[in-house]
Amino acid sequence: MSDTPIFEPGAYRYVRGVRQYSAGIAAEPGFRLERVRFSRPVPLADGFALIRLHLESLGRPLAALGACELRSPAPFTEQGFVDFNNLYMGTLKAWGLYEEGGDNPVARSNVCPELHKPASPSIHAFTYTVPDAHAVPSFVVAGSAEAPEGLSDYRTNSIRLGDVSQDGLMEKGRWVLAEMERRMAGLGFNWADTTATQLYTVHNIHHVMAGEIARRGAALSGLDWHFNRPPVQDLEFEMDCRAVYVEYVKRV
Repeated sequence: MSDTPIFEPGAYRYVRGVRQYSAGIAAEPGFRLERVRFSRPVPLADGFALIRLHLESLGRPLAALGACELRSPAPFTEQGFVDFNNLYMGTLKAWGLYEEGGDNPVARSNVCPELHKPASPSIHAFTYTVPDAHAVPSFVVAGSAEAPEGLSDYRTNSIRLGDVSQDGLMEKGRWVLAEMERRMAGLGFNWADTTATQLYTVHNIHHVMAGEIARRGAALSGLDWHFNRPPVQDLEFEMDCRAVYVEYVKRV
């Protein structure tokens, strides 16, 4: 069984991930990815309604939705994260993007602003496919913090749990960077292909930037540092990346 199956209704392939999201997507030949960022985070239900309207305006099916970037008020407990995922996935099920027990093709990042927090879980941005016979290959890699996914919980499996020393943050960063590289490789890409790399932490990571991120080529297009925390308590360092050549900001 391929680890990068094609989600034909959406015209993209994906790296298998966990129940709540795939590890990344890439547009199929003849299609490109486009990204829309809301000018401010929109509460989950309203955000999905705006996504539906946007896709309909382009004549694209709901299945064209390939990735969501979320903002939540504060890191969840382990059980709180499970409960939130069940709520989020209700829309994916209703849209025919996910069936219980099957793969979830939609990639996702979900992080928590340290300041100017949204009042409730909200949508920050989304990515979808559109036809383009001359498209440059495009992809989105889902966010990952410093813990393997799909295990019993995040806390038990976290890299250097509770250690936000320079050494601890360096090891967390190395693990996350390697996971980004694994996901990109699964889609056939590397750092040289990226148009954007995003980092989510509230800690001083200049030494990680100089010693690992820049050295690996992960900041060839710069680094977007969001003063945010990962979505689960006790996680400290998260990243995602993409190669998307058409992006919009939608005022809301």
